[in-house]
Amino acid sequence: MAKKVLIDTDPGIDDSMAILTAFNSPELEIVGLTTVFGNSVIENCTANALRLVELARRPDVPVASGAGRPMVVDAELIAAPVHGEDGMGNTHLPAPQGQPVGMTAAEFIVKTVLENPGEITLAPLGPLTNIALALMLEPKIAGLVKEVVLMGGAATVPGNISPVAEANIFHDAHAAERVFGADWPVVMVGLDVTTRVMMTPAFFDSIFKADTPYTRLLQKMLPVYQGFHHDFYGMNGSVHTHDPSTITYLLRPDFFQTEEWPVHVETTGRCAGFTIADRARQWGDRRPARVCVGVDAVAELGLLHERLTRY
Repeated sequence: MAKKVLIDTDPGIDDSMAILTAFNSPELEIVGLTTVFGNSVIENCTANALRLVELARRPDVPVASGAGRPMVVDAELIAAPVHGEDGMGNTHLPAPQGQPVGMTAAEFIVKTVLENPGEITLAPLGPLTNIALALMLEPKIAGLVKEVVLMGGAATVPGNISPVAEANIFHDAHAAERVFGADWPVVMVGLDVTTRVMMTPAFFDSIFKADTPYTRLLQKMLPVYQGFHHDFYGMNGSVHTHDPSTITYLLRPDFFQTEEWPVHVETTGRCAGFTIADRARQWGDRRPARVCVGVDAVAELGLLHERLTRY
């Protein structure tokens, strides 16, 4: 039976790769996309989610527009240099034909979980604002969600938006603290593993040979993303595999090594967004998260190659 997955997303170039991978995976039943600010402003992220649903020929998958700002602080550093002004690598695609559903992302999350108790996996690929708002709207969903598998955090490696913080967590640290503090199973697919999996120019060239609507879109989007990775990390056309790693975990958790650690999130000051793994359980009885600390990069890239070249 396919795993029911609700993807919360801020598309986003790597979000797009992750979402297209998910749509190409019969092991997953995508029950909806909810959108959040992050890689671009919320209007762009929602339009991009609608474009991806249409590209995937899945008009049955609802899209719900969500939070356009963090819960407490003002939004900072919308990622135009990373993903382009439109979030899609400055491709400036035609407007989508569809519209988001007539409820907020938080309302859609609550409704979907209540209608499918014990069955829904939440897969956040952006800031955790919508997930935290859903918890506040209906706290009992914490006992009804199957698991939360999120892209975010850095437990054993440096951050990517500050010396200690990963970008998704940094963009709404207060929301992240609520999510990690709730009594539900959380899997953290963070920089500890996503920076170990490199999509190289040769990898992309091989994908582009498939010449599908998916791969043609990726080919148009990627130069902006590759340019950022080169300017910031000197990667010569390679990129880190962030959001797609979350989908890989949903498909093949055996590719990953994990540790069970409670995770706390610093919400203020210079270290805002720091995901602190309490290895010795010194800070109380918070439910441990499953923190990904190792990955079979070759196996993951093989899986992503196979799924991204389907159509």
